[in-house]
Amino acid sequence: MIDRYLLRYFLAVIDSGTFTAAAAQVNVSQPTLSAGIAKLERETGAKLFRRNSQRVELTEAGARFAVHARRIEREFNLAQASIDGLAPGGTLRLGVLNTIATAELAAFAALAARAAPALAVELVEGNAAALSQHLSRGRIDLALTATHGEPGGEMEPLRTESYVLALPASHPLAGEPAIPGEALAGETMIVRRNCEALSETSRYFTRRGIRPFFALRTTNDDRALEMIAAGLGATVIPESHRHPGVASPALLGFGITRTLALAWGDDTVAMREASAPLTDALRVQFA
Repeated sequence: MIDRYLLRYFLAVIDSGTFTAAAAQVNVSQPTLSAGIAKLERETGAKLFRRNSQRVELTEAGARFAVHARRIEREFNLAQASIDGLAPGGTLRLGVLNTIATAELAAFAALAARAAPALAVELVEGNAAALSQHLSRGRIDLALTATHGEPGGEMEPLRTESYVLALPASHPLAGEPAIPGEALAGETMIVRRNCEALSETSRYFTRRGIRPFFALRTTNDDRALEMIAAGLGATVIPESHRHPGVASPALLGFGITRTLALAWGDDTVAMREASAPLTDALRVQFA
């Protein structure tokens, strides 16, 4: 029989990344937490973490065990809520693709607060690969992600959107409904490092003999849009991104699209039922 407090220690180390931070999270001393992890490893008969000077990482056995530990903790919380006579609540850990437009995500957060006030939402950002890994390891329950192909059977497609050119509103071409890539020869560009279509974008311009000067390389889409509005350059971005002072004409010949989709982890029926109002809010906001 594995004590629940050992599972809490184990999950705290995963979520915080270090024994020191994990100890603070569960309000025990670091030696106490370390002793608890050592006891858990003895009871499971497996080494669960690889330790280095900066962080700890899950072993393969630890990653497999994490999925079950998350499920046990989640079910315990749901059971406790039921005994206490509370409406199903708990925490839904939602993975969010880091190229989702901030305005849309904020609108969803407001909608979720009204639709599911008893359910806490933890947002975990990442790219599509990181979110997939988080799902497989039980770090998140659900992901709002994107794919360039047909969504897999484990995904629920929400909407498909194109990529557009983002230009300063003062740019001479800003009033055009669509712009050929060749018209951007000599233009200054901004690179969105997190863009799922970054390699396709690069090939699009390279095939047209365009090798622009890059004024900024950033993982922050809001910063990229602010800089575009200020006149620093242009970029290619999903059409759902909007910003004052930024025009968004179509980019002729760039046919890449992305499909936003929901992807569930190894969840339980109880968790799906408890989070139904929140997933409905996701469907409404990102339809």
